[in-house]
Amino acid sequence: MNKLILSIAVASALALTGCDGDDGKDGINGTNGADGTPGMDGAPGQDGSDGAPGSDGLDSLINSIELAAGHDICLGGGVQFDSGLDDNDNGTLEAEEIDDTSYACLPYDPVSEAVVTVETLNNPWFKDGQDYIEQALMTPYDVAPTATTRASSTTYVAPTTTRKAKNVILFVGDGMGISTVTAARILEGQMNGGMGEENVLSFGSMPFAGLAKTYNVDAQTPDSAGTMTAMMSGVKTDVGVIGVDEDIVRGDCSTVAGNELVTALELAEIAGKSTGVISTARITHATPAATYAKSADRNWEDVSDMPTEAVDAGCEDIASQLVNFEANLEARFSDLDVDGIEVVMGGGRRHFLPKDASFNSPDAVSSTEGDRTDGRDLTAEWQATYPQGTYVYDKMGFESVNTATTSKLFGLFNESHMQYEADRKNDVAGEPSLRDMTAKAIEVLDNNEEGFFLMVESGRIDHGHHAGNAYTALTDTIEFAEAVKAAMEMTNDQETLIIVTADHSHVFTIAGYPKRGNPILGKVVGVGSDTPAEAADGMPYTTLGYTNGRGFMNLGSDTNADAGYGVDINAGRMDLSDVDTTTPGYHQEALVPMSSETHAGEDVGIYASGPGASLVTGTNEQSIIFHVMDYAAELTTNADQVVE
Repeated sequence: MNKLILSIAVASALALTGCDGDDGKDGINGTNGADGTPGMDGAPGQDGSDGAPGSDGLDSLINSIELAAGHDICLGGGVQFDSGLDDNDNGTLEAEEIDDTSYACLPYDPVSEAVVTVETLNNPWFKDGQDYIEQALMTPYDVAPTATTRASSTTYVAPTTTRKAKNVILFVGDGMGISTVTAARILEGQMNGGMGEENVLSFGSMPFAGLAKTYNVDAQTPDSAGTMTAMMSGVKTDVGVIGVDEDIVRGDCSTVAGNELVTALELAEIAGKSTGVISTARITHATPAATYAKSADRNWEDVSDMPTEAVDAGCEDIASQLVNFEANLEARFSDLDVDGIEVVMGGGRRHFLPKDASFNSPDAVSSTEGDRTDGRDLTAEWQATYPQGTYVYDKMGFESVNTATTSKLFGLFNESHMQYEADRKNDVAGEPSLRDMTAKAIEVLDNNEEGFFLMVESGRIDHGHHAGNAYTALTDTIEFAEAVKAAMEMTNDQETLIIVTADHSHVFTIAGYPKRGNPILGKVVGVGSDTPAEAADGMPYTTLGYTNGRGFMNLGSDTNADAGYGVDINAGRMDLSDVDTTTPGYHQEALVPMSSETHAGEDVGIYASGPGASLVTGTNEQSIIFHVMDYAAELTTNADQVVE
């Protein structure tokens, strides 16, 4: 954004005006002329030569005043400089002492409010994000020159802040808290034959990292709708609402108008980049929906999920908004012509099909696959809108896509969420993996010379945790890391910003004092021992556990974590002496009985590489992620040039 760049020049001007007042005037031909009466820290007059002592000099002062946007002269804001002589020697420049007034104005772009509304620009979350970028760009920091050299450090501003990103990929591990990353890292290392702790997941090798505070405006522990809206728009909002600010009333669609936010994906679309959305959850679920939809309730995935009054008021369900994305975006801006999202892949077919068995897909597992009560077949509507596009629903169709010639790709691989990675082999028609979808999307999107924006979500990490099954959550995290690895290998880090993060964490713990290399899914075995340690109740316990949830279940080799919902809640301590806790179907013990394990409120990691990646550092509001992407790819700046 222009303001982010231009404000640096203003800051430089401010630095100059903060200097000391002018020195006193030198005596004319004076011998050892007397010091001039000091201005602000005035310097002594220089020694004269061969003459009478010089008279004291007068103080010259300069005042600077920062101007807000909308000033009569500096429409975009800036700095006003008043200068003159301090005739009364009081150290203050009075109005009658001002001899000259000048201005350093920020360039005013009358279309700067075209894609980002005045309300958003004035939103405190958005303004804080802009301020963060400004300060980060002007702040040098110490960093080791290489990852292995620790003897010396160099102060510099990383070159990644000066390069611009042609492409942006945002990876979101839904529910992937720090403990999840750690446990998955160890599990992957042990699956590969190592001790585990020394292992590094793909994104762990990225050069920059930080932390994000995940709370929602109205909640200490967040949900995915509010957190993803923050990442995509730069504005924090309430629990359960999508693509709108905190002034919304959840469930009241009449409050949506005027509170809509612009997303990074929409900006990229307006700027002429190709765009894509991928998720292993339903594509209408909160995280992917926050890239393209505006909804008073995250649960309004199709018309059958909406209250009658919302339908009667003309509010549009999330699935319909996805299919109508191009038309809806063009309707928000005059004379805008975009070409729509190029790649959409995930689950959630039921929200796009009528509640009529005749519309069932060949791999339907329900007698009536569709949920829509308005009779609309949105897959057919999408195909009619994009006749050259390709709609696929199984792995065979996915693998047959020619990425060199495909202009639009729409894949819905399950009637609800896609399978857990561990259970994917059991899908009726077969499903592509997350890494396969990521690679396919990049191959389609990089056909555009203007670049692309892609959001990739591993949605089922979250679901594995909710079910209280660490195995599925961790194996989905490992697959997520493989998808990141594929993206890193397929793109050039000189032109592609990749950010990896999570929307929130879970109450998932790594406990006890297990020895190095102890199976992360196993029971705690202490240092120097070969037998499981016992708690104060005389029973063994596992390294991994949950603070709340459904509790202990021993489902053996079952790789579908959701099978646990068919078993009674069984929280509390159990005797695990004869239980193999490393099997896929083992569900960890939980302390507090809950129908589903809950999110947690601690910070989550942010990992980054490519142009702008060095802006990812420290602990910041989650909404900063949008501003990093926006700065690196100049999304708002380029979109403003399109919208008049």
